[in-house]
Amino acid sequence: MITKNKPRIDKVNYYLDIAETVLMPGDPKRCEYIARKFLANAKLINNVRGMTGYTGYYKSKKITVFPSGMGNPSMGIYSYELFKEYDVNNIIRIGTMGAYTNLNLKDIVLVTNSVTNSNYGKFLCNYPNININGSIELNSAIESTAATLNIKVNKGNIYSSDVFYEQNNDFKDKVSKYSVLGVEMESFALFTNAKLLGKRASTVLMVSDSFLSSNKLSSLEREQGLDNLITLALETCLKI
Repeated sequence: MITKNKPRIDKVNYYLDIAETVLMPGDPKRCEYIARKFLANAKLINNVRGMTGYTGYYKSKKITVFPSGMGNPSMGIYSYELFKEYDVNNIIRIGTMGAYTNLNLKDIVLVTNSVTNSNYGKFLCNYPNININGSIELNSAIESTAATLNIKVNKGNIYSSDVFYEQNNDFKDKVSKYSVLGVEMESFALFTNAKLLGKRASTVLMVSDSFLSSNKLSSLEREQGLDNLITLALETCLKI
């Protein structure tokens, strides 16, 4: 049942100490991993519906890590509440993607524009387009940080799909029409919420598999590759 104005982030049972800058992976377990490995004095600030969020410090910067869940609808709920109800100003989505083009496994992609098959923007605020850009300021900070860390970043468009098991996925047609590098499922809702609410959002992704081959990362390879992505995002947070 859909209920109006019923938050998915707990306002009662936890001391909600949410930073103005949030790292947003999809998986709650990844939030726990980041909190334990990268943050000092990390504390649990939410566990409603198993969506475990943490706030701690990376070097001198206060950071919250909070999961989006899977797909535009879930990202839409959590990022909207963080922006609207908890005065978050910056969200950096970190996650994985499937490559539609000749990217290598573990390559990092900084999303410039998100193109979608979702009606999220239409029903949220009558947003008329199927594409929307991320924050130019945040993307610039990510690029600058990547250069400092000597991390190669590929910039380009991403396809933000509402369907995981798409039966007739003509991905080459998507590449031709929209110049997308690959596919994920959350960026469009995040960018739309940021635009609507006057906030800043970016997405930076790691290639975990490819539509051009059967290659994909093992669990260990995925973890090791994501450490570089997490470090890039956290170091960027020091600049914003």
